[in-house]
Amino acid sequence: MSAQDPFYLVKEEIQESVNKVSAGYARWEGLSTGSAERDRLTRELESGCESVEWQVDELEKAINVAERDPARFNVSASEIESRRQWTSQTRKEVERIRRVVKTAAQAAQVKSRQELMRGPAGGKDVSSRLQGAITRENDAFLNNESDRQQLLMREQDEDLDELERGIANIGNIGKAIHDELSEQDLIMDELDKDMTSTSSRLDFVQKKMANVIKKAGVKGQICMIVFLLVLFIVLVILVFET
Repeated sequence: MSAQDPFYLVKEEIQESVNKVSAGYARWEGLSTGSAERDRLTRELESGCESVEWQVDELEKAINVAERDPARFNVSASEIESRRQWTSQTRKEVERIRRVVKTAAQAAQVKSRQELMRGPAGGKDVSSRLQGAITRENDAFLNNESDRQQLLMREQDEDLDELERGIANIGNIGKAIHDELSEQDLIMDELDKDMTSTSSRLDFVQKKMANVIKKAGVKGQICMIVFLLVLFIVLVILVFET
């Protein structure tokens, strides 16, 4: 298969992770039980094994897809089987390391508890030692809980401040809208007054014209029409001459 095959690219990344886990496991075996370095490596190995197992799971999903349509991905049955063997061996190796490390960590915890129960004086002051351990755990829990509560309170204060700013902005926007609506109402009132006044004047003019036309009679209407026509013609001539 081509070196550019996605499977082999992912395989190289997983193999690098496996090599890192194996190197850490070799160092872990050479350290004494209970040492700080061994405890640190224990946590790193558990995390590394979990990461490799997740990567192998994802790679196996890709192999299953290729197996359902080998022609599309240009892989043979023997190639798929070879890939499955590699993922299976890798998983077994990582699970073995993880199981050994986890078992050793559990054994160390049990031993530590037994030593705490026995104490240096052959079992004396066990109650006081247990009480001291419980007190320390309670203090640590209370400190962590206090820090968490303070963090939550700070976050709530920040949220309240942000909410207050948002409400203030909404209030300012509402006030601006109210002022704008008030101005629009004044303009509409003035416009309504102007229209009422204009309508009254127009009615007055229409009534006056109706009275004039009625008093003038037919002859008067004809004379007025002739006069307006002549005036219109004169105005047209003046416009074209200028």
